[in-house]
Amino acid sequence: MEKRLPARHLIAYGLPGLPLAALTLPLYVVVPTFYSEAVGLSLSVIGAVLLAIRVFDAINDPLIGWAADHWPRKFRRKMWLGLACGPLAVASWALFWPPQGADALWLAASAGLLSVFYTAMILPYSAWGAELSESYTERSRIVAWREGFVLAGTLVAIALPFSIGWKDQGSLHGLALIAIMVAILLPVATILALMVVPEPVRQPRKQATSLSFASGLAAMRSNRHFFRLIIAFFVNSLANALPATLFLLYVGRNLGHDAWRGPLLVLYFAAAIVGMPLWTWLASRSSKHRIWMIAMSLNCLFFLPAAFLGEGDTAIFTLICIATGLCLGADLVLPSSMQADVIEVDSISSGESRAALYFSIWSLASKFALALAVGISFPLLDLAGFVAVPQDISAREGTLTLAMLYALAPVVLKLAAIAIMYGYRLDAQSLARLRANASETTATRDQRFFDAPVDLATSGK
Repeated sequence: MEKRLPARHLIAYGLPGLPLAALTLPLYVVVPTFYSEAVGLSLSVIGAVLLAIRVFDAINDPLIGWAADHWPRKFRRKMWLGLACGPLAVASWALFWPPQGADALWLAASAGLLSVFYTAMILPYSAWGAELSESYTERSRIVAWREGFVLAGTLVAIALPFSIGWKDQGSLHGLALIAIMVAILLPVATILALMVVPEPVRQPRKQATSLSFASGLAAMRSNRHFFRLIIAFFVNSLANALPATLFLLYVGRNLGHDAWRGPLLVLYFAAAIVGMPLWTWLASRSSKHRIWMIAMSLNCLFFLPAAFLGEGDTAIFTLICIATGLCLGADLVLPSSMQADVIEVDSISSGESRAALYFSIWSLASKFALALAVGISFPLLDLAGFVAVPQDISAREGTLTLAMLYALAPVVLKLAAIAIMYGYRLDAQSLARLRANASETTATRDQRFFDAPVDLATSGK
């Protein structure tokens, strides 16, 4: 019977995900709208700034991932979490609570620093979870606990801005409440995790190769399971990022119900929390990639009608939020659990754990998807004549483009992700065979050493 982690370890490990959640999806859902409506920056400028930061991340993230895998040798996951926690809280405060007169430079500087320190924390945090168990099914359980806290934090981070709004930038506004939450919860949750959860001790299956940064990236490219998974993950992340970025604009302008933006967003993520145990259970009885493909297919079916809704269709859209939210639970649990599997394939090959480097590419794909959603959709909306806060509330310029970007484009992207995953083959059985082959190879090599004849003349006897 597979060894299961104690609940106290899972809870303590998942807790930092709650404040970290405020620095991921809500940042791309609420921050662009806040800096557009309250600060007064143009949609094109916001999109360009966030996309430029992701270009910087293309260099920064893999370097931090490689460093987090190699230094320090002892407590390498915990050390990075402890060092990055404080600066990350400060950077989030600057981004979420900007002073009067904040401009594009302030947005670029605060968001850039947040990105650096977030990477320095999330990569060892994710690698830590991937290394806590070698069980194919237990990995889904670990990810489900972490992402459960992430979704809970997402609900809080989304609800807070809408609780008091953000119209008056000079006073205590909704995003300032997120800054306060992160400043308090992030250090507390991180310290608790560092105290309770053990640093994983992984026994290498053969002598570690200790690859350089360039060699590690080359070895990663040869991991065909990872290559297929990361492409599908990126495409699916972009499919999720487009509606996430445009959600507030879609509900406010296309459905004409500003007051429903917060409640519908909370309902969507609450449905994802409900769906996560279901997808985790299904994946334990089948292959993770097959269950993920089923979830993405259902999401396409449920989400397509949103492209054709208009004013007064809030009830139909509420049902769509519930159905697609349930499917989101699979997107959050299964790809990350599969990521731990492909990392083990690399570890079996090299004997070295490069989990943080792998998660740096994973994080980079997620960041680029979110930034690309802003960098593409906002300029297209500008070209279509769409205005976030029009002087004439009856103006409909650009709303058709908004609907197509929000609902139709994600369906096409998810269908592409399903096609990419169709040839994926890494499951529990194939992973077990790889482990057995690695053990047999090691045993054969050791036996050859012990069976080798000893030359007494050269042995000093």
